[in-house]
Parts: sequence; C-alpha cells; structure tokens
Amino acid sequence: MKLHFFNPEHDIALATDVKRFTAPSAARQLRHDLGFLPALWADDGDFVLVEDVDEAVRQSKAFGTLMAAVRFVSEDDLRRWVRAEKSLKNLEIEPWGWDWGVVETLTKAGLADFCPSEERLQTIRRLSNRKWAAENLLPALRTRISWPTVGISRYISDENDLDFDEILHNENAFESVSKIVLKSPWSSSGRGIRYAFNATQFDRNLSWARRVVEQQGGVMVEPFYEKIADFAMEFDAKADGSIVYKGLSLFVTNNGAYMGNLIASEREKRKILSEFVPEKVVEELREAIVELLKTALQGRYSGPFGIDMMVVRNDSKKCAEKMEIALHPCVELNLRRTMGHAALAIPCDESTPARLMRIDYTDRHRLTIVSADRNPRFPSSTVQSAYSSPN
Repeated sequence: MKLHFFNPEHDIALATDVKRFTAPSAARQLRHDLGFLPALWADDGDFVLVEDVDEAVRQSKAFGTLMAAVRFVSEDDLRRWVRAEKSLKNLEIEPWGWDWGVVETLTKAGLADFCPSEERLQTIRRLSNRKWAAENLLPALRTRISWPTVGISRYISDENDLDFDEILHNENAFESVSKIVLKSPWSSSGRGIRYAFNATQFDRNLSWARRVVEQQGGVMVEPFYEKIADFAMEFDAKADGSIVYKGLSLFVTNNGAYMGNLIASEREKRKILSEFVPEKVVEELREAIVELLKTALQGRYSGPFGIDMMVVRNDSKKCAEKMEIALHPCVELNLRRTMGHAALAIPCDESTPARLMRIDYTDRHRLTIVSADRNPRFPSSTVQSAYSSPN
C-alpha cells in the first residue's frame, strides 16, 4: 500500500531549506486545487493525502476511470489511521518530491520512520540544484550525442561578478551570444527565471540576482537560445540502483511556465520529435542518461525524475547542419515527479487520438484534458474538453 501526495511547493522548499517550511500562498492554492492529482498514477486501494477530502472526491469523479479507486485522506484522517494500524511495515510513501515540508507533515502523523535521513535530504537538495546538473550532466551528455548540441551554464556565487559585459566576454564562455538568462538554483514552472537581452535589462534584474545569490548561494547564468520545441525524458530510479525509462514528455511552455503535456503513444511522440532530432540520437540520449545517473543516484535517491530538454535554432557556425537545429540535452534535472509523469499515467495507444493535458487558472486551478493537434508546439485548445476538473 502506498501513500501519495501532491506537494508542488517542493522546489521552493528546497530553496528555503528550513525544517519548519511554510509554502507561499500561490503554492498552497495549487496544492489545494490539484491535491487529487496522484490518483492518476496511484493504484486502486492506495491513500492520497489532500487538504479537502470532499473536494478531492468531487474533482476526481470528473475523470472517471482515468483515476484509480483511491482513498483520499486529510492529515487528521492520516493520524487516526496511523494510530489504529498495528503494522505499517508494508506502507510506502511517494510524495511529489522529498523535502523538509514533507518530513514535517509525516512526522506529525507519526510516520517519521518512513522519512529520509537529514543526510539523504541534503543530498537530494544538492543534486536538485541546477549547478549540479550543469556541471555533471550537461557536459557529459553533450559528449555522448552524435548530433549538434548546445548548452553551457555558469554558476556565479559572488555578486561582484554580476556584470553583463564580463559575463558575455569572459574567455568566450558564452560562444559569442548577446542574450542571457538568469536562473535561481532551485525553482520550477518558470519561477526564478529572468531574461536579459541587453545591459539595460540585466541591470533591471540585478537586485533580484543579488537576492538569489544571498538566499541560495549563487545564481545560474546561461545563453538564451531560440527554442523550437520543449521535451523531456521521464525515468524512475529504483532502490537497487537501476534506472527505468518511463517515456517521452512533449510539453508546452509560455515564458518558461508550464502550459500542458501532449498525451500520445511513445511511437507518435518519437515521430513528432524526429522532425527535428533523429530517433537514433534520442536513443543515444536515453542510454547516456541511464548510464550517468545510475552511478550518480545509487544509494542517494530512488523515485521518479525527469530531465527537460530543448530543440533550438543554432546560429553557431560550428553547427550548420539540417536547418541549423541543435539539441540542448539538459535544461534541468527534476529530481521529483513531474507533469510529464502525470501525462504518462494517462492510458494511450496507437488508436487513441492525441490529447493535451493542461492546467487552466481563473479563480482556481483546473486540470483539463482536451483534444489536441499532434504538433506539441501548436496545441489546439479549441475543441471541447473530454475531461475537466469541475468548477
């Protein structure tokens, strides 16, 4: 039996790194509105921890058989259940991601023995830092791909080094680009990202960058690439050290913020991606990730994770192949469950029309599944939704 729960504030909790973590109001609202989400990947009979049981039941019913027959429980319900149970040895706990906020919730419920140690939590935090992926994954993946690649990232820990001209021209590290992106080491869904296409824009974001350095120890600086398409590869790291590939994730963003995932068969998604990147290269990338992270994660992390990537237009003279397209093989490592995993949990085969899973927001967040164009760059949202969380 498993206990699942959706804690979308996970990346913020990692950045804050305090044991008594309080999520911002926007993150709490998202968790409240979409707390039922784990019923997509849970098994019948599993528990899902939510803030409002009645609301979770109501929301999940709109998706019919896409949702497992789970038992939604509140924190009070969970505490009563733990006290009543004589044996919990078969219980497994799967949050969206492991952090101090999760540990505090589970400890209050009497489940401290099921939590990672402080050392393991700090390891997860370190591996989730964009700096780790930029230094350990990105360069290694670029050497293993037989296709033009891009991707370079600089970690600045001294605010005195936050100078636009110095960043662009320091040892030609940025391949003569003129636009840069600033990123906080821990952030998600477009939060913690600033764009600087010239010195004036950079100066406008300078105070923000200095705060990030002060609060998180540093800030990431990367070239801005002209993106053609987003995609990701989703995996599951097992306790024995093996890495299981779960599937491709073709998703849509707007200014870095998540908009939706394409739901289609693996074969169809590979076909779409092959318009830009040969399937052979996609397979090379998958094999390289498994090889690299099997060593890096063994004994340190087990659970779902994903790596975000991009197909970009490359203006470099070094890379003048096929429409000047290049692959960025590691935009970021998400050492947690992702919306890509959620989309992969929705049944889909060769006969199923392509759909788009998205999150809409008006007065609240709503999960919606609509018919979609098969091209992930231009998803259609004009067709009536097949499923939608109710108002």
